[in-house]
Amino acid sequence: MKTPSLNLQIFAGCAVGIAGGLWLAAEGPTPAAQNTLYGAKLVGNLFLDLLRMVLVPLVFSSIVVGVANLRAHDQMHRVWTTTLAFFFATMGLAIVIGFGAAHLFRPGDGLQLAMFAEATQNFQARQMPLPDYIAQFLRGLFQNPFKALAGGEILAIVIVALFLGIALVVGGERYRNIRNLIGELQELCLRIVGWIMYLAPFGIAALLLQLVAGQKSELLLSLGHFIAVVTGTTLFHGLIVLPAILWLVTRMSPRRFFKGSREALVTAFATSSSAATLPITLRCAEQHLHVKKDVASFVVPLGATMNMDGTALYEAAAALFVARLAGIELDIASQMIIFFVAMLGAIGAPGIPSTGMLSMVLVLESVGLPTEAIAILLPIDRILDTVRTAVNVEGDLVGAVVVQKLAGGDPAG
Repeated sequence: MKTPSLNLQIFAGCAVGIAGGLWLAAEGPTPAAQNTLYGAKLVGNLFLDLLRMVLVPLVFSSIVVGVANLRAHDQMHRVWTTTLAFFFATMGLAIVIGFGAAHLFRPGDGLQLAMFAEATQNFQARQMPLPDYIAQFLRGLFQNPFKALAGGEILAIVIVALFLGIALVVGGERYRNIRNLIGELQELCLRIVGWIMYLAPFGIAALLLQLVAGQKSELLLSLGHFIAVVTGTTLFHGLIVLPAILWLVTRMSPRRFFKGSREALVTAFATSSSAATLPITLRCAEQHLHVKKDVASFVVPLGATMNMDGTALYEAAAALFVARLAGIELDIASQMIIFFVAMLGAIGAPGIPSTGMLSMVLVLESVGLPTEAIAILLPIDRILDTVRTAVNVEGDLVGAVVVQKLAGGDPAG
């Protein structure tokens, strides 16, 4: 008998968790209900703790490998510097748009979840005046790397990984063994993530059961509002912002671009995987959009792992959504941390679903928001993933055409 896919198992876990939560809500505070909630809390916490266990080594190795991989293209200095500038600029713009939409439409406003009460208290206890906060933030960026790794200091780990990756680029082949070792560490972490994901249906069911048992229908309405805001904002970025950048730089019309990239965008929408769409994306870039092979073969594969406009936008909006559900209003400093972590968290992250969830945990942990919120976000993730993956791939194709124009020497329009 064929085993159901992981997506189907997680969907079944969501259904069981919601049904169990509704049953407990109707049952009331009986001994059986209390014991069930206690068991669900144990399973849910185990799942979250396993994710946290692998988070630090995976983030560290992924960022180092992502930056170090630029070494192979150092002879194309102008191409890769232009590519990186474009990727960071468009991801930064996407995050700003995500923040703007979350502030304008305010999904989750007025709905505080009791499940996040402990996280709210911890967050409020850490609050301090803005000058002190900025001073502590800057002091926390540069730490003893072993202390940062042991303490799970996310921002310090990202900074150490960036420095190490840049050093490996500068050192070239001299540090080949270190680069290979860290690459193998990333592969080991991904293997462990694969094992943890076998527990995902049970962990998500347990977290949802706790959540639904103490909530009312307002949560579903708030989720619908959030889905509409994120989908609409992602489409705005993909249909307005990216084509506008393309036209301003290359004078290529949006009609011509979408006609040439249609196959890749449809495949990305259907598969929700930038990595799986990569061969088709390359073909569209070279054959339909007439990007030179040496430019396309660098920009598009790098973009499939680094350039995540749709994902960055989603994570920014989701962080503010979770903050409101926890009764927390994030200040400018916290939003700047989310901006930084959401952008750098995409570097070197493989295009598989489980690392997308880890990336969301990374963003939430960076500002002390409750990681239990993935119980809310994961069931709707597959719905949102289709649109944001298509926008991710669109960003890669726009990037290839723009880099061709700015650094490749040939006009694209």
